[in-house]
Amino acid sequence: MRRALTLLSASLISLSGIGIATAQNATPRNLILFIPDGLRGRIVTPQTAPAMAELRDKGVNFRNSHSLFPTFTMANGSAIASGHYLGDTGTFSNTIYTGKPVTHANGTVTPFIEVDPVLKEVDELFGGDYLNEETILKMARDKGFSTAAIGKVGPTLIFDHTDYGKTTIVIDDATGGKNGVPISAEMTEALTKAGLPTTTPSRGDNGKAGDAKTPGTTVANVAQQAWMADVATKVVLPMFKARNKPFVLVFWSRDPDGSQHNTGDSLNTVTPGINGPTSMAGIKNADNNLAQIRKALDELGLAASTNIIVSSDHGFSTISKESKTSPSAKIAYDDTPKDFLPMGFVSIDLAKALNLPLHDPNDKNARVADNAHPKAGNGLLGENPGKPDVVIATNGGSDLIYVPSRDRKLTDRIIKALMGQDYVSGLFVDDELGRFPGTLPMSALGLKGKAVVPHPTIVVNFRSWSSGCEEPTNCSVQIADTVLRQGQGMHGSFSRGDTLNFMAAIGPDFKSGYVDPLPVSNADVGATAARLMGLTQKAKGKLIGRVMTEAMPNGAIPRGFSGTVKSQPAANGLRTVLMFQRVGAQRYFDVAGFPGRTLGLEAEKTKTAGK
Repeated sequence: MRRALTLLSASLISLSGIGIATAQNATPRNLILFIPDGLRGRIVTPQTAPAMAELRDKGVNFRNSHSLFPTFTMANGSAIASGHYLGDTGTFSNTIYTGKPVTHANGTVTPFIEVDPVLKEVDELFGGDYLNEETILKMARDKGFSTAAIGKVGPTLIFDHTDYGKTTIVIDDATGGKNGVPISAEMTEALTKAGLPTTTPSRGDNGKAGDAKTPGTTVANVAQQAWMADVATKVVLPMFKARNKPFVLVFWSRDPDGSQHNTGDSLNTVTPGINGPTSMAGIKNADNNLAQIRKALDELGLAASTNIIVSSDHGFSTISKESKTSPSAKIAYDDTPKDFLPMGFVSIDLAKALNLPLHDPNDKNARVADNAHPKAGNGLLGENPGKPDVVIATNGGSDLIYVPSRDRKLTDRIIKALMGQDYVSGLFVDDELGRFPGTLPMSALGLKGKAVVPHPTIVVNFRSWSSGCEEPTNCSVQIADTVLRQGQGMHGSFSRGDTLNFMAAIGPDFKSGYVDPLPVSNADVGATAARLMGLTQKAKGKLIGRVMTEAMPNGAIPRGFSGTVKSQPAANGLRTVLMFQRVGAQRYFDVAGFPGRTLGLEAEKTKTAGK
């Protein structure tokens, strides 16, 4: 057990790659990071995504890839951007607890951080850099590279959030609006000269999520992303070529994530779920953007000197809202089908189990009525919402629970209440509170590090399963705490459907036609990107990804191992089990939860008498 719970270590591996990877070239190459948000690892074929399939098959196929848990956008964006695990970056999910009201998030202490002004304010609340680690764009910028980040609002900015557009070009959903990151006069002039608007087009119908009676979108995010791809290929890349120095370009494609989340193909049913025509159109849309960027590199004469890494932030699943044990599912709500879980079901259920009042941090801390749910699902439990006993940050396929007082007895009551719910599959508890039967410590997941934002007390993983298809990770289903509906898409769980992201690379510093059998993660993408550019990070934390040397010509090929960690059983027999792989001291998390309740984690066989 001691070996299995050893913290991730940077003693053998660092962002600078000391002693592991020798420089592949004397002059730093250019680098493009292409992130197709929410792209499942096994969904890419020559039919569904021909450009990505070609890049994977001609370059490096990272077949054994991993998203970090909790499997959310901002969490994994922080890992790609910094090369660190979440215990160092503090970006535990898309919605976190700051412990302080955030003005740009309507004064809540549980802000959704995929908003530029919110990110900027959270930085200010935590010493000017809430991430607490240098990002690869910041390091590249400081070394004289040209830098740009284009794409989905939130994760795009995180790649150089402390610069806030002063030097690095930042183009996202909010560009040109009152909440957008400012762009330079040079960019404004270049956009105008190229005949492109200086304000980002809206998502149009792709942004429509629908409701319990109205289906969501049936179209991909084509217009908005076509503009962003044009900005990248007709403005930024030509500008960078003219500067005649190495560059880094991050392109974060909102699709297929946005189309899978909002899909209108499967209202209140789990099939086809995220395998309907809308989701598939979202995959093809992202693929078209990649194809356009690669074509521009060829036309500009930059292909031979440019490395491309493609890595989705996480996989994806179809939402289920069904539970037989939840008290919240037995209450009638105006916006929720009968017997379905409402948004904020964890907040409601814990308030009842602990006999504490529920307040809504997204509604000026107002008391939540018995037949209502919190507006954004987040909850403050206790008599005084200004000093809550319990805070719930709602996210999707997993939720974060904070006990500000660090009270062990209260934490134990919360754990026991959650153990009785059929929607739960695995609990992870802050090491500082000690061990609890049925749970594993957060350190086993790289969630305990140098983060400056509050650490969660408990991370709750939700149940997941397959709806039935040849490749189970392509049709994963999960319980999700979200405003979205059964049949739409979500992620965040510890199922292999969510941890198995898509990853591939091509370029002068990567092998050709190579299938990598070793486990890799999004933290490794950040570490490898820094190594390729000859950047050395002044790291504060030690939870650092490894350089993927096996994918480089003449690079070292380390050995991989696999293992399992099991908690002590709870009173009802449930135990949290974690399956992982290892390269050196580096952990890669496949699946975790209660056996039989997490996709990829089979039920344990019961011993029969006499055997």
